[in-house]
Amino acid sequence: MTSSNGPSADASARPGAGGVGGYGTVADRNLLPDRVWTLPNALSVLRLLGVPLFLWLLLGPQADGWAVVVLMVSGATDWADGALARSLGQSSRLGALLDPAADRLYIVATLVAFVLRDVVPLWLVAALVGRELVLGLALLVLRAHGYPPLQVHYLGKAATFILLYAFPLLLLADGAGPVASVVAPVAWALTIWGSALYLLAGVLYVVQVVGLVRAERAAGSPP
Repeated sequence: MTSSNGPSADASARPGAGGVGGYGTVADRNLLPDRVWTLPNALSVLRLLGVPLFLWLLLGPQADGWAVVVLMVSGATDWADGALARSLGQSSRLGALLDPAADRLYIVATLVAFVLRDVVPLWLVAALVGRELVLGLALLVLRAHGYPPLQVHYLGKAATFILLYAFPLLLLADGAGPVASVVAPVAWALTIWGSALYLLAGVLYVVQVVGLVRAERAAGSPP
């Protein structure tokens, strides 16, 4: 890091900057406008504000129906902020950070609530929360080398999409009666597939971080 811009300023010209297996890019997010007051960002903030409400509904009054409504609104705003950012030309660095942050917070909040209510086993929660901790360390490594956070990969978005559909079904499956019996296999199938993809996306993220660091070291080493 020899300047205030750091390696991220010319990341696209470096070996490995194009990603590992097509897993995101480094430069794309850095080239986005530095906007704050946009409609997509407002929707992302709204999603973030819904996280504590969602968690309280699950753990306080255990109003699962209203918790599902909050989750559905979150999913709708997740789609809307991306669509509006593209159609209105309001993509921004802040939005690129808020969107995945909101997704992760909803997933972690749901997992914490589920394990406290014995809806899912502890090992599943430990695996998914551990993934977030590893990615947090990977972000620190990127920052130490002057890189911005990597672009969100479609595999991670697909996994998040599946998990956010699986969670309401898990609530239904946790009850009694014929509906719970019918929903349970679907809920657990989505949970297993979503969790596997979520972990795989985390592995690919770490692989790309390692590739970037190795490429930087190789480029800086004497011939």
